[in-house]
Amino acid sequence: QVQLVESGGGLVQAGGSLKLSCGTSGSVFGVGRMGWYRQAPGKQRELVALILSDGTTNSADSVKGRFTISRDNAKNTVYLQMDSLKPEDTGVYYCHAYLITDRWKHGDDYWGQGTQVTVSS
Repeated sequence: QVQLVESGGGLVQAGGSLKLSCGTSGSVFGVGRMGWYRQAPGKQRELVALILSDGTTNSADSVKGRFTISRDNAKNTVYLQMDSLKPEDTGVYYCHAYLITDRWKHGDDYWGQGTQVTVSS
């Protein structure tokens, strides 16, 4: 069964760093865009950063200069390096990826289970 598996969340003080990882499991024929979203309590889920297969990236203004998204296509893995964390970065971070799930190149959007990131002041 195809899944996205996340790791790296936790509790950190303001100004600290965390690195999130998300990779695929199960039979995957290809991986398209990958990204990270987050959802703070009482707020709507928002895009944090996105990365295409060719390495092109896009990120929210609120994290520019602090967060870096990257990917390892050989491992079907996406990373989010988070530096200079702020309390407002607190939330559940979700991995997202467009996965090619059959030999006919059909794809679907997949979500990870979410990992909690808590930044204390």
